[in-house]
Amino acid sequence: ALETLKMFEKKDSRVKSAAATNLSFLYYLGNELEQATNYADLAVSSDRYNPAALTNKGNTVFANGDCEKAAEFYKEALRNDSLCTEALYNLGLAYKKLNRIDEALDCFLKLHAILPNSAQVLYQLASIYQIMEDPNQAIEWLLQLITVVPTDPHVLSKLGNLYDTEGDKSQAFHYYCESYRYFPSNIEVIEWLGAYYID
Repeated sequence: ALETLKMFEKKDSRVKSAAATNLSFLYYLGNELEQATNYADLAVSSDRYNPAALTNKGNTVFANGDCEKAAEFYKEALRNDSLCTEALYNLGLAYKKLNRIDEALDCFLKLHAILPNSAQVLYQLASIYQIMEDPNQAIEWLLQLITVVPTDPHVLSKLGNLYDTEGDKSQAFHYYCESYRYFPSNIEVIEWLGAYYID
């Protein structure tokens, strides 16, 4: 894939930008940040209005720890294409990392309107409400999430934990049992169930 895409580097700016965007993404997946950054820069300079190129550039900046600057690239990508879901998702993650929780929530609620059955979006919404110390809303989003991924043991144990925190032991027991059924090696779940049976 890398060799094929490199053949397009010498073409006109739009083709060059598309090839550089894909090369940047492939290097990013391979955790070669320096090369990913170089190709992200090339993609952006070839076509400043390419939302995928701007998102990739934001990803490389984010990976290097500059969440504030990454957010600027994601916002620019969204100005060029308001439906660029990857940029919107990553902007939400950047805001979450920067502890700008209300802005992160806004991003993920917009994404939910576009992608109502996205497991990642539902999980992020639950996570944000947990950070905001609103367990009831977190539970609501997690209940939606298990309709999409009913066998995810991590989500099931998270639900068990939230119900336990809220004092609803029977619901906590139900979700911890479900989690144990799909992944019987989770020590925290085993400990909770053991303590429950002792009680």
